[in-house]
Amino acid sequence: MTRLINDPAFLRQCEDFVSIRQDIHSYPELGADVPRTSQLVADLLKEWGYEVHTGIGGLGVVGVLRQGNGSKRLGIRADMDALPILEKTDVPYRSKCDGHMHACGHDGHTAILLAAAHYLARHRGFDGTLNLIFQPDEEGLSGAKAMIEDGLFSRFPCDAVYALHNMPGIAEGVAAVQTGIMTSSSDRVTITFRGKGGHGALPHRAIDPTVAMAATIMALQTVVSRNLSPMESGVVSIGTVRAGTTSNVIPETAEMVLSVRAMAVDTRQTLERRIRAIVEGQAAAFGIEADIRYDHMVPAMLNTEEETAILRQAVAAALGEERLAREHLPAYGSEDFAWMIEEVPGSYFMLGNGLEGAVGCSVHNPHYDFNDQLVPAGAACWIELARTFLV
Repeated sequence: MTRLINDPAFLRQCEDFVSIRQDIHSYPELGADVPRTSQLVADLLKEWGYEVHTGIGGLGVVGVLRQGNGSKRLGIRADMDALPILEKTDVPYRSKCDGHMHACGHDGHTAILLAAAHYLARHRGFDGTLNLIFQPDEEGLSGAKAMIEDGLFSRFPCDAVYALHNMPGIAEGVAAVQTGIMTSSSDRVTITFRGKGGHGALPHRAIDPTVAMAATIMALQTVVSRNLSPMESGVVSIGTVRAGTTSNVIPETAEMVLSVRAMAVDTRQTLERRIRAIVEGQAAAFGIEADIRYDHMVPAMLNTEEETAILRQAVAAALGEERLAREHLPAYGSEDFAWMIEEVPGSYFMLGNGLEGAVGCSVHNPHYDFNDQLVPAGAACWIELARTFLV
């Protein structure tokens, strides 16, 4: 049987969704505030005969399509939000919103799922319930949790849930489908040192929080190198440092914000314990106070075995066995789809965006662009998954 990605009629239909992708790219929306994209998705799903539910966890959308008498229920998620980045591409559909950009390809993920939704509404070929989940605020790592807390899986039960992400640096259309850890946990740590402000010419009358912060920055470099086994891995990155307003004033406070990541629960706990101990110890050594706000953003994402085997079968049918990556290391990026997989078994895979130029450029970069060749490839994967899972 001819694969969809080789079917001229299917490829022509996907051209419409490339145009939709580029339209979404031109009007990027940030975080949970995605009214235009959400409305576009809801209107199209309704037009194609889906039962459409809006306002889930904010501006989340779920489209439900039932076919036959099958009892199985499949969920597929696409993210919709952009990033606060000033775009530096020269494409004709570049962002019309200064300082906002689809620099991670969520415009493409949305277009892929819409293309699959359109095809499945017209051709069916499955038996059961299809729940298509369009999620805001993935970049803030809170959109999935907001939808879940608003009853996503109680209102739209799923036996399994799936998602994909484009991946620059992997050849175009090659799919990395694997069991186990796919992305790391992510925690944000805000540390505020509180001393005593004073005149820069009279440091002995002040208690300088910047010195304590500087010592802490250096001490934190030992957390991974000296507290984790060489067989473990973790990341402690200092993203922001803020103190003072002018050169001759010793500030009252100094603040730093960390990004902390791990693949294993035990490692995550070790990193937190050591960060807290180092901060408290350095503050005491310099005679100041330190406030620690430790925000656990998302857990590591773990693909479940049975659901990944089904996904691998579907992706191989859609793209060919030769397009399956044999090895792909877990990524230290984080993904709030992890919350969905904690609720429901599922799997998440990477689809190669390409190796060169804008499509090979790293995500979260002002020169990145989504590869429109992935619209038919990704849609074919979701179509085959629906037909493989819902039998």
